Amino acid sequence: MSLYASSPIDSDFFILLKRQYGQFITSGAQLLLLFIGAHFHSPKVWLWCLALVALISLFAWLSALYRFRTIKNTPTSRIASAAQGYVELIGTGKNLDDKPTLSTLSYLPCLWYRYKVERKNAKNEWRTESSGESESPFLLYDGSATCVVDPTGAEIVTTNKDEWTKGDFRYTEWKLLSIDSLYVIGEFKTFGGSTETRQTSDEIKAVLAEWKENMPNLLARFDLDKNGSLDMQEWALARSAARREAEKRVTQARAEPDTNYLIRPEDGRLFLISNLSPEKLARHYALWSWAQLIILFGSLGGMGWVMLFFT
Repeated sequence: MSLYASSPIDSDFFILLKRQYGQFITSGAQLLLLFIGAHFHSPKVWLWCLALVALISLFAWLSALYRFRTIKNTPTSRIASAAQGYVELIGTGKNLDDKPTLSTLSYLPCLWYRYKVERKNAKNEWRTESSGESESPFLLYDGSATCVVDPTGAEIVTTNKDEWTKGDFRYTEWKLLSIDSLYVIGEFKTFGGSTETRQTSDEIKAVLAEWKENMPNLLARFDLDKNGSLDMQEWALARSAARREAEKRVTQARAEPDTNYLIRPEDGRLFLISNLSPEKLARHYALWSWAQLIILFGSLGGMGWVMLFFT
């Protein structure tokens, strides 16, 4: 049984391929290639099939090893004291508002869901009729503070998988639930008063530029002699008023409460959300990497055997 469920489809093909390699492998791609080689009984076909199996295994091994090392080498942070940048967090989830997210097929409340509807054709094969997933952010709480998790672009690993059939249709649904202990790793950013970097001098320029866009109003306020233009004394009055407005805006901005976010890293590093513990995830990827390494060397050995005895 695969634990993988990808997040919303990204426009970048390579990011999509990286996120979905697990689905591709566990869907039987390697077994299918071996079946093709056995079916045609041709040394040339066997070489091509084994080469593709080796290539897929190499990619899967590198991907699993990368995930294993990232999870093992990234320490767990507390939200309240987490540094800005790449972090690992563990906590419980909660919907952003009082109205929970409802899964499409089972209509159960959850934090995130993905679904797939398949239909059996005349050849007794399952073909996907429709699929989709939620995109709503949710809150993560670890006892110290909260963080808004945006699942867009995330690789999601969950054990909550429901599958049932009805007639010629098969329904599959993956979910993350509010009762789950969630593990997330990605880019941590805080926006609010503590991160406000605007300076009063810059804000004065912004205020004056804004006022200049409405010259009639600016003249009505500061053209004291009503000659249709502002002299040096009147400009001084305008700048003094602009300073007061700028200081007010900066003070209000710095008083805004902080909001923490966890989003997909811009540099392409692993963005993972799971209801498995980091220990279980690391063990899962370690076993997966060893399995793919064995398949890789088995495929290369098979290619050598075919070339030695059949070519």
